[in-house]
Amino acid sequence: MATLTETSSHTTLIVGAHGTVGSALSPLLTARGHRIRRATSRTPQAADDVHLNLLIGEGLSTALTGVDHAFLMAPPGHLNQDVLLAPVIDAARAQGVTRVVLMSAMGANADEQAPLRKAERHLQASGLAWNVIRPNWFMQNFNTFWLQGIRQQGQIFLPVGQARGSFIDARDIAAVAATLLTTDTHADAEFDLTGAEALDHDQVAAILSTVTGRTIGYTDVTPDAMRPGLLAAGLPADYAEFLLTILGYFKAGYAERTTDAVQRITGRAPIGFEEYARDYRESWA
Repeated sequence: MATLTETSSHTTLIVGAHGTVGSALSPLLTARGHRIRRATSRTPQAADDVHLNLLIGEGLSTALTGVDHAFLMAPPGHLNQDVLLAPVIDAARAQGVTRVVLMSAMGANADEQAPLRKAERHLQASGLAWNVIRPNWFMQNFNTFWLQGIRQQGQIFLPVGQARGSFIDARDIAAVAATLLTTDTHADAEFDLTGAEALDHDQVAAILSTVTGRTIGYTDVTPDAMRPGLLAAGLPADYAEFLLTILGYFKAGYAERTTDAVQRITGRAPIGFEEYARDYRESWA
């Protein structure tokens, strides 16, 4: 099996470097001898930070200069992912980047007209060495997006009925991305990433209760009941509707499927929900 040379001569741009996946990916690549360039839309704070605002294309040329590999994702909260990502892919090719890993979302390939699917297709047709990874719903949503209800009311409030999801730990997504960025073994392939088991939200609540020593439950709410909270949290109206739509897909059972991609790519089993809950226990204190 051919393997890319893992030396400090490789520079990898991480878009979303300070987010849930990117912050886990950076140390993995550093440990493999890669120099990291962390893209941020804010004022750079560290020596390896570089300003990049995908919404207006600001900083794109500078961010990609001298870059060998790149990890791409669309900025959260925006639905025109193809419009935002296509210029990055084109600039990466023009600047001599040799490998791109794009984080999409599980289910994006169900509709060829979906913006994320268009972004995937743009990368696949670019001539770059590529991978597309489509993670299922993150375990880390429970210590971020769904945190307020758990902390304040001891409840997970979601409109998903008793459907199950094969939640994935963001650290597994990062581990997959790190392998794909540093080896040739799985070049030019796409992967749906999931955890090893599918859980409903009553099961999730029971695990959180056991780990935290709190009584945490799950309440099935309607989309109309959830909408005001999303808007109050600052989500744009169109993105709030998109989120409610994909939660509807969850309720319909589309998030239940499991794959063995994490095992095949990293050589180890995915992190289980109980391990995730133990590691993030202080979040729900």
